[in-house]
Amino acid sequence: MKGITPNWSLKKKLQNNELTLGSWLTIPHQSVVEIMATAGFEWLTLDLEHAAIDISQAMNMIALIQGKGMKALVRVSKNEEVIIKRMLDAGADGVIIPTVKNAEEARQAVEFVKYPPIGKRGVGLNRAQNYGVGFEEYKEWLNDECVIIVQIEHIDSVHNLESILNVEGIDGIIVGPYDLSASMGMPGNYEHPDVLEALKKVEEITIRMKKPLGFHVIHSDHKKTLDKYNVGYKFLAFSIDFFFLGDKAREEMALLKEAIK
Repeated sequence: MKGITPNWSLKKKLQNNELTLGSWLTIPHQSVVEIMATAGFEWLTLDLEHAAIDISQAMNMIALIQGKGMKALVRVSKNEEVIIKRMLDAGADGVIIPTVKNAEEARQAVEFVKYPPIGKRGVGLNRAQNYGVGFEEYKEWLNDECVIIVQIEHIDSVHNLESILNVEGIDGIIVGPYDLSASMGMPGNYEHPDVLEALKKVEEITIRMKKPLGFHVIHSDHKKTLDKYNVGYKFLAFSIDFFFLGDKAREEMALLKEAIK
Protein backbone atom coordinates (compact mmCIF):
# COMPACT_ATOMS: atom_id res chain seq x y z
CA MET A 1 0.00 0.00 0.00
CA LYS A 2 3.01 2.31 -0.16
CA GLY A 3 2.05 5.43 -2.03
CA ILE A 4 -1.64 4.84 -1.33
CA THR A 5 -2.09 5.17 2.42
CA PRO A 6 -0.93 8.13 4.52
CA ASN A 7 2.41 7.72 6.31
CA TRP A 8 1.18 7.22 9.85
CA SER A 9 -0.12 4.13 11.59
CA LEU A 10 -3.65 3.89 12.95
CA LYS A 11 -2.93 0.33 13.97
CA LYS A 12 -0.02 1.42 16.17
CA LYS A 13 -2.16 4.10 17.80
CA LEU A 14 -4.70 1.41 18.61
CA GLN A 15 -2.02 -0.94 19.89
CA ASN A 16 -0.74 1.83 22.15
CA ASN A 17 -4.29 2.67 23.24
CA GLU A 18 -3.85 6.29 22.13
CA LEU A 19 -6.73 8.63 21.40
CA THR A 20 -7.75 8.76 17.76
CA LEU A 21 -10.66 10.80 16.39
CA GLY A 22 -12.68 10.16 13.26
CA SER A 23 -16.15 10.54 11.84
CA TRP A 24 -18.77 8.83 9.68
CA LEU A 25 -19.69 9.37 6.04
CA THR A 26 -22.99 8.56 4.36
CA ILE A 27 -23.08 11.12 1.52
CA PRO A 28 -21.09 9.80 -1.47
CA HIS A 29 -19.65 13.03 -2.79
CA GLN A 30 -16.12 14.35 -3.18
CA SER A 31 -17.00 17.69 -1.60
CA VAL A 32 -18.16 16.04 1.63
CA VAL A 33 -14.83 14.26 2.03
CA GLU A 34 -12.89 17.44 1.29
CA ILE A 35 -14.97 19.51 3.70
CA MET A 36 -14.66 16.93 6.48
CA ALA A 37 -10.89 16.84 5.88
CA THR A 38 -10.66 20.51 6.88
CA ALA A 39 -11.85 19.62 10.40
CA GLY A 40 -8.76 17.63 11.36
CA PHE A 41 -10.17 14.09 11.61
CA GLU A 42 -7.60 11.30 11.55
CA TRP A 43 -9.90 8.82 9.84
CA LEU A 44 -13.29 8.67 8.17
CA THR A 45 -15.57 5.66 7.98
CA LEU A 46 -17.69 4.97 4.92
CA ASP A 47 -21.02 3.45 5.91
CA LEU A 48 -21.92 0.62 3.56
CA GLU A 49 -24.40 -0.90 5.98
CA HIS A 50 -27.01 1.86 6.03
CA ALA A 51 -25.96 4.50 3.49
CA ALA A 52 -26.64 4.56 -0.26
CA ILE A 53 -22.96 4.16 -1.20
CA ASP A 54 -22.10 1.67 -3.92
CA ILE A 55 -18.80 -0.13 -4.51
CA SER A 56 -17.41 2.21 -7.17
CA GLN A 57 -18.34 5.28 -5.11
CA ALA A 58 -16.67 3.72 -2.09
CA MET A 59 -13.40 3.16 -3.97
CA ASN A 60 -13.32 6.77 -5.13
CA MET A 61 -14.08 8.03 -1.63
CA ILE A 62 -11.36 5.82 -0.13
CA ALA A 63 -8.85 7.41 -2.49
CA LEU A 64 -10.09 10.91 -1.65
CA ILE A 65 -9.86 10.28 2.10
CA GLN A 66 -6.35 8.91 1.83
CA GLY A 67 -5.34 11.75 -0.46
CA LYS A 68 -6.19 14.13 2.39
CA GLY A 69 -3.86 12.31 4.78
CA MET A 70 -6.58 10.43 6.67
CA LYS A 71 -7.18 6.73 7.05
CA ALA A 72 -10.16 5.31 5.16
CA LEU A 73 -12.20 2.76 7.07
CA VAL A 74 -15.31 1.00 5.79
CA ARG A 75 -18.18 -0.19 7.93
CA VAL A 76 -19.18 -3.10 5.74
CA SER A 77 -22.76 -4.27 5.31
CA LYS A 78 -22.23 -7.50 7.24
CA ASN A 79 -19.61 -9.98 8.43
CA GLU A 80 -19.36 -11.54 5.00
CA GLU A 81 -16.39 -12.59 2.89
CA VAL A 82 -17.18 -10.88 -0.43
CA ILE A 83 -17.94 -7.34 0.78
CA ILE A 84 -14.92 -7.38 3.11
CA LYS A 85 -12.43 -8.43 0.44
CA ARG A 86 -13.92 -6.07 -2.15
CA MET A 87 -13.49 -3.07 0.17
CA LEU A 88 -9.97 -4.10 1.11
CA ASP A 89 -9.07 -4.73 -2.52
CA ALA A 90 -10.39 -1.22 -3.21
CA GLY A 91 -7.69 0.05 -0.86
CA ALA A 92 -9.43 0.55 2.49
CA ASP A 93 -7.13 0.89 5.48
CA GLY A 94 -9.40 -1.29 7.55
CA VAL A 95 -12.91 -2.53 8.15
CA ILE A 96 -15.49 -2.12 10.87
CA ILE A 97 -17.58 -5.27 11.18
CA PRO A 98 -21.18 -4.84 12.38
CA THR A 99 -22.98 -6.98 14.94
CA VAL A 100 -20.21 -9.33 16.03
CA LYS A 101 -21.86 -11.38 18.77
CA ASN A 102 -19.20 -13.88 19.83
CA ALA A 103 -15.59 -14.98 19.46
CA GLU A 104 -16.36 -17.30 16.54
CA GLU A 105 -17.80 -14.42 14.53
CA ALA A 106 -14.76 -12.29 15.43
CA ARG A 107 -12.41 -15.03 14.22
CA GLN A 108 -14.45 -15.29 11.04
CA ALA A 109 -13.96 -11.57 10.42
CA VAL A 110 -10.19 -11.93 10.78
CA GLU A 111 -10.22 -14.86 8.35
CA PHE A 112 -12.10 -12.79 5.77
CA VAL A 113 -9.47 -10.03 6.01
CA LYS A 114 -6.29 -12.13 6.04
CA TYR A 115 -4.79 -14.29 3.31
CA PRO A 116 -3.86 -17.93 3.98
CA PRO A 117 -2.37 -19.39 6.08
CA ILE A 118 -3.74 -16.94 8.66
CA GLY A 119 -7.14 -16.51 7.01
CA LYS A 120 -9.02 -17.58 3.92
CA ARG A 121 -9.43 -14.39 1.91
CA GLY A 122 -9.35 -14.91 -1.81
CA VAL A 123 -6.50 -13.29 -3.72
CA GLY A 124 -7.30 -10.65 -6.29
CA LEU A 125 -5.45 -7.70 -7.80
CA ASN A 126 -6.97 -4.24 -7.66
CA ARG A 127 -6.16 -0.79 -6.29
CA ALA A 128 -4.84 -2.11 -2.96
CA GLN A 129 -2.26 -4.27 -4.72
CA ASN A 130 -1.28 -1.39 -7.04
CA TYR A 131 -3.09 -3.14 -9.89
CA GLY A 132 -0.84 -6.17 -9.84
CA VAL A 133 2.62 -4.70 -9.34
CA GLY A 134 2.48 -4.32 -5.54
CA PHE A 135 1.13 -7.62 -4.27
CA GLU A 136 4.15 -8.60 -2.15
CA GLU A 137 4.19 -5.16 -0.54
CA TYR A 138 0.46 -5.40 0.11
CA LYS A 139 0.79 -8.78 1.84
CA GLU A 140 3.26 -7.23 4.28
CA TRP A 141 1.04 -4.17 4.79
CA LEU A 142 -2.01 -6.35 5.40
CA ASN A 143 -0.41 -8.06 8.37
CA ASP A 144 1.31 -4.96 9.77
CA GLU A 145 -1.21 -2.17 9.25
CA CYS A 146 -4.71 -3.29 8.26
CA VAL A 147 -7.21 -2.48 11.01
CA ILE A 148 -10.07 -4.76 12.09
CA ILE A 149 -12.65 -3.23 14.41
CA VAL A 150 -15.71 -5.14 15.58
CA GLN A 151 -18.94 -3.44 16.54
CA ILE A 152 -20.46 -4.21 19.90
CA GLU A 153 -24.09 -3.52 19.13
CA HIS A 154 -26.01 -6.47 20.51
CA ILE A 155 -26.55 -7.60 24.08
CA ASP A 156 -25.03 -10.98 23.15
CA SER A 157 -21.84 -9.12 22.20
CA VAL A 158 -21.75 -7.62 25.68
CA HIS A 159 -22.12 -11.01 27.31
CA ASN A 160 -19.32 -12.45 25.13
CA LEU A 161 -17.08 -9.40 25.11
CA GLU A 162 -14.09 -10.84 26.92
CA SER A 163 -13.77 -13.75 24.50
CA ILE A 164 -14.24 -11.39 21.53
CA LEU A 165 -11.41 -9.16 22.74
CA ASN A 166 -9.14 -12.17 23.11
CA VAL A 167 -9.39 -13.07 19.41
CA GLU A 168 -6.03 -12.51 17.74
CA GLY A 169 -6.23 -9.96 14.95
CA ILE A 170 -9.00 -7.83 16.45
CA ASP A 171 -7.62 -4.31 16.88
CA GLY A 172 -10.45 -2.83 18.93
CA ILE A 173 -14.16 -2.43 19.38
CA ILE A 174 -16.67 0.31 18.73
CA VAL A 175 -20.06 0.47 20.42
CA GLY A 176 -23.11 0.98 18.22
CA PRO A 177 -25.55 2.54 20.69
CA TYR A 178 -28.69 2.45 18.54
CA ASP A 179 -28.52 -1.25 17.67
CA LEU A 180 -27.42 -2.19 21.17
CA SER A 181 -30.51 -0.53 22.59
CA ALA A 182 -32.63 -2.16 19.86
CA SER A 183 -31.31 -5.61 20.76
CA MET A 184 -32.61 -4.95 24.28
CA GLY A 185 -36.06 -4.02 22.98
CA MET A 186 -35.56 -0.26 23.34
CA PRO A 187 -34.41 1.07 19.94
CA GLY A 188 -32.91 4.54 20.27
CA ASN A 189 -33.39 4.66 24.05
CA TYR A 190 -29.70 4.41 24.90
CA GLU A 191 -30.17 6.42 28.10
CA HIS A 192 -32.32 3.65 29.60
CA PRO A 193 -30.80 2.26 32.83
CA ASP A 194 -30.49 -1.26 31.38
CA VAL A 195 -28.66 0.03 28.30
CA LEU A 196 -26.39 2.19 30.47
CA GLU A 197 -25.63 -0.85 32.61
CA ALA A 198 -24.65 -2.81 29.49
CA LEU A 199 -22.42 0.06 28.36
CA LYS A 200 -20.78 0.19 31.77
CA LYS A 201 -20.01 -3.52 31.50
CA VAL A 202 -18.41 -2.95 28.08
CA GLU A 203 -16.31 -0.12 29.47
CA GLU A 204 -15.14 -2.05 32.53
CA ILE A 205 -14.14 -5.17 30.60
CA THR A 206 -12.40 -3.36 27.74
CA ILE A 207 -10.46 -0.98 30.00
CA ARG A 208 -9.47 -3.82 32.34
CA MET A 209 -8.14 -5.80 29.36
CA LYS A 210 -6.32 -2.68 28.09
CA LYS A 211 -7.95 -2.88 24.67
CA PRO A 212 -9.02 0.09 22.52
CA LEU A 213 -12.50 1.16 23.54
CA GLY A 214 -14.52 2.82 20.81
CA PHE A 215 -17.85 4.58 20.49
CA HIS A 216 -19.80 6.23 17.70
CA VAL A 217 -21.17 9.43 19.23
CA ILE A 218 -24.08 10.42 17.03
CA HIS A 219 -24.55 13.97 18.34
CA SER A 220 -22.62 16.78 16.67
CA ASP A 221 -22.12 18.48 20.06
CA HIS A 222 -18.45 18.01 20.95
CA LYS A 223 -19.32 17.78 24.65
CA LYS A 224 -20.94 14.37 24.06
CA THR A 225 -17.69 13.05 22.58
CA LEU A 226 -15.67 14.65 25.35
CA ASP A 227 -17.83 12.79 27.88
CA LYS A 228 -16.86 9.48 26.27
CA TYR A 229 -13.18 10.42 26.21
CA ASN A 230 -13.32 11.21 29.93
CA VAL A 231 -14.72 7.74 30.60
CA GLY A 232 -11.82 6.10 28.78
CA TYR A 233 -12.92 5.76 25.16
CA LYS A 234 -9.97 6.15 22.79
CA PHE A 235 -11.33 5.19 19.34
CA LEU A 236 -13.98 7.85 18.90
CA ALA A 237 -16.21 8.49 15.92
CA PHE A 238 -17.49 12.05 16.30
CA SER A 239 -20.95 12.38 14.75
CA ILE A 240 -21.82 11.91 11.08
CA ASP A 241 -21.81 14.04 7.94
CA PHE A 242 -25.54 14.75 7.79
CA PHE A 243 -25.78 15.76 11.46
CA PHE A 244 -22.89 18.21 11.10
CA LEU A 245 -24.73 19.70 8.12
CA GLY A 246 -28.29 19.49 9.41
CA ASP A 247 -27.71 20.48 13.04
CA LYS A 248 -25.88 23.66 12.10
CA ALA A 249 -28.49 24.59 9.49
CA ARG A 250 -31.37 24.03 11.91
CA GLU A 251 -29.64 25.88 14.74
CA GLU A 252 -28.81 28.95 12.70
CA MET A 253 -32.22 29.09 10.98
CA ALA A 254 -33.97 28.91 14.36
CA LEU A 255 -31.82 31.78 15.64
CA LEU A 256 -32.46 33.81 12.50
CA LYS A 257 -36.22 33.30 12.64
CA GLU A 258 -36.24 34.26 16.31
CA ALA A 259 -34.25 37.42 15.59
CA ILE A 260 -36.55 38.65 12.81
CA LYS A 261 -39.87 38.08 14.58
